[in-house]
Amino acid sequence: MNRNRLWVGVLFSLVVALLTSMFVYREFKQASSAPKGVSTEMIVVAAQPMDLGTRLDPSKLKLVPWPSGAPMQGTFSKVEDCTNRAIITSVAENEPILKDKLASSDSGAGLPATIPEGMRAISVAVNDVIGVAGFVTPGTMVDILVTGQSVGAGQNGSMDITRTILENIRVLAAGQKIEQDRDGKPQTVSVITVLVNPEDAAKLAMASTQGKIQLALRNTVDTKETNPPAVLQSALFSGLNQEPAPKPVVVAAAPRKAAPTPAAAPPAPYTVEVITGDKRETKDFPNQ
Repeated sequence: MNRNRLWVGVLFSLVVALLTSMFVYREFKQASSAPKGVSTEMIVVAAQPMDLGTRLDPSKLKLVPWPSGAPMQGTFSKVEDCTNRAIITSVAENEPILKDKLASSDSGAGLPATIPEGMRAISVAVNDVIGVAGFVTPGTMVDILVTGQSVGAGQNGSMDITRTILENIRVLAAGQKIEQDRDGKPQTVSVITVLVNPEDAAKLAMASTQGKIQLALRNTVDTKETNPPAVLQSALFSGLNQEPAPKPVVVAAAPRKAAPTPAAAPPAPYTVEVITGDKRETKDFPNQ
């Protein structure tokens, strides 16, 4: 009887030890898999949606934590480092403010702040046709064509010609709007402003005053320049091929044979008159 009690006690102890070890193992496993504390740092983000050219102030910015282990290049850690600077692209709420999205502190706000250093903004007059039915809006890309007279061409000294003078030009503003409509709706405006370098600004000024310009809307991802040939009025309406005529092939002529030199005429003979008494006679002698 005592032996049975002993075995019962041993079995009971084993069951308790097994349950205890299982409990301890589960607790250690949960402790090891629990997430560790993530180190963070504060960065500046937009407190509200803002349009291109907006000047930043503390009311438009806020600080949020960001994981230190995944740093983002170009961020700010202090709100005062961003204030009084304009953004050169629109930003959404809670979007980080990056150095590449800000104009310099002395660039002001609005459209001037969006013009990169070394570039120029120039405006041209448009209508519904020139402005592609109002679909030329801020942020779109266009080619600029001009139609005018080519001096020194044609029978009368001039000829109408159309050529593409600028390709892949960004539109900065339509009228006084510098933000594109979210739904892509057309805008009826009388003036558009484009971004060009100083040399192209001079070309566009000349084209808009001495000729008639036309805008050609293009896909913003299509940046390839095609440099299309100019179109002459005479070739367009006469149906002639505008390709330059091939240069004539010059074939060397066979050398001509020299004409035989005629033989020189023999010299005239000497004529001598001989008088014998009352007789006269003439005798010829060869001239050798």
